[in-house]
Amino acid sequence: MVKWLLVMILLIDKVNWPSAFPEAPEASVEVTNDHEFLYLKYKVKGAQLRAVTTEDQGPVWEDSCVEFFCQVPGDNCYFNFETNCIGAMVASRRRGRAEDVQPLSPEEMTQIKRHCTYPRKAIEEQDGLFEWTVDLQIPLVLIFREHEPQFPQKLFVNFYKCADKTKKPHFLSWNPIPLPKPDFHCPEYFGEIVLK
Repeated sequence: MVKWLLVMILLIDKVNWPSAFPEAPEASVEVTNDHEFLYLKYKVKGAQLRAVTTEDQGPVWEDSCVEFFCQVPGDNCYFNFETNCIGAMVASRRRGRAEDVQPLSPEEMTQIKRHCTYPRKAIEEQDGLFEWTVDLQIPLVLIFREHEPQFPQKLFVNFYKCADKTKKPHFLSWNPIPLPKPDFHCPEYFGEIVLK
């Protein structure tokens, strides 16, 4: 699946495990780039809101969370950028879920600009109807640092919406994941996007 990065809106709407996790909040991501940054603008509309994790490199996936995983062609590692609705983030380079995990340094984390609907304050789970956004500005050099000065023209990626510890946990993806149970750490199921 090839998507051109010309301010394209991608729907994060694959309910890969409908029997166990049928919840499907509305989620999308607007993607574009220039020669320095990858820009991601997530929009979410759902029935629960939770943001217990306030610090970087904490378990943000348990909260109302959006995620971006990517792999440079030819690299056997991939990156995960996971952000809850208040902007706390987990980011690392890794070979697998628990294999060769290299968290981004605090200095690298500060290079990722984040703008969110909600301020960086803990939110205990609330019921209702909530609409929120997360805007990320990720320096391409963080992703392509092993490939400078020539940035590749494409990436293998997937985008996710999850909330593991809410009353209605869900695990949505942009590209389908044909596995028997939830697992986002599967680069073999990433889709392809082309950098302009």
